[in-house]
Amino acid sequence: MTEKIPARERVHTVVDSPVGPLTLVAAGGALVGLYMTEQRHRPAEEDFGAPDPEPFTEAAAQLRDYFAGERTGFDLPLAPEGTPFQRVVWDALLEIPYGETVSYGRLADRIGRPTASRAVGMANGRNPIGIIVPCHRVVGASGGLTGYGGGLERKQRLLALERQGTGQLTLPA
Repeated sequence: MTEKIPARERVHTVVDSPVGPLTLVAAGGALVGLYMTEQRHRPAEEDFGAPDPEPFTEAAAQLRDYFAGERTGFDLPLAPEGTPFQRVVWDALLEIPYGETVSYGRLADRIGRPTASRAVGMANGRNPIGIIVPCHRVVGASGGLTGYGGGLERKQRLLALERQGTGQLTLPA
């Protein structure tokens, strides 16, 4: 497991978005967290560090562009904290193209662990950098929406946003 960066070395800010306020957390010039309100596995507020909007100018701009349908990927330094397996899963999430989805089983295949779909689901649910590391693009084997740390309504809205940008059918809001 990567060593957890102490709160005194972190800073955070909150930005508005169409899916509610997003708390961005950084340490050492890299984004270590993006959390939604009422998100499952959201750290305690005191773990976010001091408020400071300065390091988040680029992240906030890229998120605005994403929600405006003008950006399909992010170019930010990321440093998610987790176990080696979680980090492999999170890296694989970054390879899922904008507007597309994959099943937990398919993602397990992609990382060379075809029998680990449950473990992939658990790692997906612990993703500390939601939206930017697109865990919302992982669906059940049948293609149906399954759990999402930010709530299924948010997952549905993020997928609908991306499908609008690709000309695919959109999910109802």
